[in-house]
Amino acid sequence: MTSRRLNISSGAPYEPIYGYSRAVRYGDQIHVSGTCAPKGHENSDSYTQMMAAFDIIGRALREAGSSFEDVVRTVVYVTDIADFEEIARAHGEVFKDIRPASTTVQVTSFLRPWQRIEIETYAIAGAHKAEA
Repeated sequence: MTSRRLNISSGAPYEPIYGYSRAVRYGDQIHVSGTCAPKGHENSDSYTQMMAAFDIIGRALREAGSSFEDVVRTVVYVTDIADFEEIARAHGEVFKDIRPASTTVQVTSFLRPWQRIEIETYAIAGAHKAEA
C-alpha cells in the first residue's frame, strides 16, 4: 500500500530548517505553502512578484499531478493594499475562468523586506472536471 501523502519541495533553503514543504498532496487535496517571488525580484513591482510566485506555485501543482484549473482557494498577503490593482490584474490573468474563492490581506512585512506579496493556494485534484 502506498502513502496518501506526497511532500513536494521547491529546494528553498528554509524548507529543511523550518520543516515545511512547498506543497503537500494528501489524497486529492493539495496545499501550497505561502509563496513569494524569489531572489532576483528585489526591485520588481507587485504584479511581477505575483507572476513569479505563480510560476513557483504552478510547478508545485504540476508535481502534485494538478494545475491551476483545480485551485479552489487563494489567500494573497500584501504589504501595501494600494497595490491591489496590480495584484488583482495578475490574479485575474491566472484565474479569470477558474475563479477560486480568494482573500487579500494586508500585512506588515515578509521574511525579506523587498517582498511585496505572498500567495497561499489550495487545490482539489480533478476539481475542474467535476460536474456542477
